[in-house]
Amino acid sequence: MMTSPSVLISGAGVGGTTLAYWLARHGFRVTVVERSAGLRSSGNPVDVRGPAVDVVERMGVLGALQEAATHVTALSFVNGAGRQVGRVNLQAMQRASGSREVEVTRTDLAAILYDAGRDSAEFLFHDTITAVRQDGDGVEVTFRNAAPRRFDLVIGADGLHSTTRKLAFGPESEFVRHMGLFVATLRLGEPAERDREVVLYNAPGRLASIHPVRGEGLAAFIFRAPMPGDFDSRDLEQHKRLVTTAYADAEWQVPQLLERLRAADDIWLDSVSRVRIDRWSDGRIGLLGDAASSVSLFGEGSTLAIAGADTLARELAASPADPQAAFARYEREHRRLVAPRQGNVSVAAALMVPATRRGVAVRNLATRLWPAAAAGGWLRRHLTPSRPSVPAAT
Repeated sequence: MMTSPSVLISGAGVGGTTLAYWLARHGFRVTVVERSAGLRSSGNPVDVRGPAVDVVERMGVLGALQEAATHVTALSFVNGAGRQVGRVNLQAMQRASGSREVEVTRTDLAAILYDAGRDSAEFLFHDTITAVRQDGDGVEVTFRNAAPRRFDLVIGADGLHSTTRKLAFGPESEFVRHMGLFVATLRLGEPAERDREVVLYNAPGRLASIHPVRGEGLAAFIFRAPMPGDFDSRDLEQHKRLVTTAYADAEWQVPQLLERLRAADDIWLDSVSRVRIDRWSDGRIGLLGDAASSVSLFGEGSTLAIAGADTLARELAASPADPQAAFARYEREHRRLVAPRQGNVSVAAALMVPATRRGVAVRNLATRLWPAAAAGGWLRRHLTPSRPSVPAAT
């Protein structure tokens, strides 16, 4: 009897846990390795929309996501004195676009997806890959803590700073381009003043916001800045300096938020970056999610990771004996979903973080003049991915 193919997935985030779920159901033997000691995520609100809604519904977790949803109904833009200068009714936009999207924290999303597949896959927490060596029949993997093992396939779902991509494809500098923005978040440990509205303050090149997240406020900072030559994605003190420098003269509630940030034991910060790589696979090693094609700004990376994991699992199940062909089909289909999103990063940045005072004023005015139906249609065209049609076989 033929042995089920073994797959190692690096990364227990949104894409990795979704892929583990579907591969296990297709009969693969799945192991997931995660650098953190447990599930860890930024806590940023993200959207499950478009093709991802169908995927999580088939996984049986849509109800759990709806229960964990943030239930935000509006975006309220304020000036330095806290006076409202613009507003977007999200409920009206969702009705206008017929959306079934769910906004949920990345932490809750990853936990719900993990719970769905935890009993059908092996999870190695607090460990990471240190070396890979493949031949025609499999991949020899060395871990930091666990004993070396051999797998039929290795999938890197380990994010923007992917270890798998570095080991198998080359250094990060060859594939990752900083888009001129950073995002930082800080949990406030108390409820937001407005329990159904995100409050946003803009100064040129900077946005600060407070987001109600299931009874707790989450402060977010999105700001334009060049990439420091010594940037370290795990250097907490450097991250605090980047934020406090960028917002040194900001108004609204920013000075108080910065005091909390300086005293915090943990914040999340990273670059808004675009990953471009010629091929998402090399032999028996493939990439998924941000490791292959980061487009993160409006939370759409989670939707793309879920949709991509579903496509990759389906294609690997269709031809387990020919993973190169499966990887090629997955990449061909999923690139058509990703490409428009990578092209819209500049549009999204101009909308959320205008670079000039005039840009801030024009955006605020637009939020007051935009009819809900027009706003919903614009966002659906520019910011909401939809499942591409699959070409008929020839």
